[in-house]
Amino acid sequence: MSAVYFVGELAKTFEIQWHTHSYWELVYCTGGGGTFEFESGILLPYQRGEAVAIPPGLRHTNRSQEGFSNIHIQLTDPPFPYRQAFLVADNSEGHLYAAFSQLRFYEQADIENGELIRSSLGSLIASYMVVYHGSTRFSQPVEKLRSTIIWNYADPGFALDEAIRTLPFHYDYLRKRFKKETGVTPLEYMIRLRMKKAESMLAEMHTIEFSVAEVAALCGYENPLYFSRVFKKHFGVSPSAYTGRQEGDASVPEPV
Repeated sequence: MSAVYFVGELAKTFEIQWHTHSYWELVYCTGGGGTFEFESGILLPYQRGEAVAIPPGLRHTNRSQEGFSNIHIQLTDPPFPYRQAFLVADNSEGHLYAAFSQLRFYEQADIENGELIRSSLGSLIASYMVVYHGSTRFSQPVEKLRSTIIWNYADPGFALDEAIRTLPFHYDYLRKRFKKETGVTPLEYMIRLRMKKAESMLAEMHTIEFSVAEVAALCGYENPLYFSRVFKKHFGVSPSAYTGRQEGDASVPEPV
């Protein structure tokens, strides 16, 4: 069984600062949505009805413009055959949410032998995560390309077209299939990830001094001017103007 080390719940929150855990952390989003960012630069967007599993020792932060709420737990020995963070979507009946909710209830309930129930629920949640991760919502070709983009988008040397052509699928078929399943082209998907990271970095400019050129390079752009044009097209303002707006916006929520 998976021993439950911690169970917590967050009401509407906008940011969790950088931190790590000694055990696997499982986070079920009960409202809103946001993005986990990891020290390696990887971004993992999520929304209500999805759960993210984060391995021990992996430094991460959790941010959202709209706010998020969640139930989060730590398990000491889940049977995960993975070493990286991963995301799963709950099924239509909400079985994963029900298990998280029951664990939260029994963590607070003062009943005899409650630890047995909590351990059983921890193991059930871990099993759901493994099974649901195996039944991804994307087809195998699209998931392969999506994973390739996620793990390489921040590398200025990453050539998306070349990456698509190295996969064992017809180029045009894969691009059309990707847009059909995700709603955007592979290039648009990569740009969204890059802009999300750029937005996150620029929001931290008041505490961490990055130049626009440094932000561009860390978001996958060798040319700062081209990066600025893409950023302005995406957000309606230049990177420097966006930074000034963030610093002057009193409504920006304080970190939790």
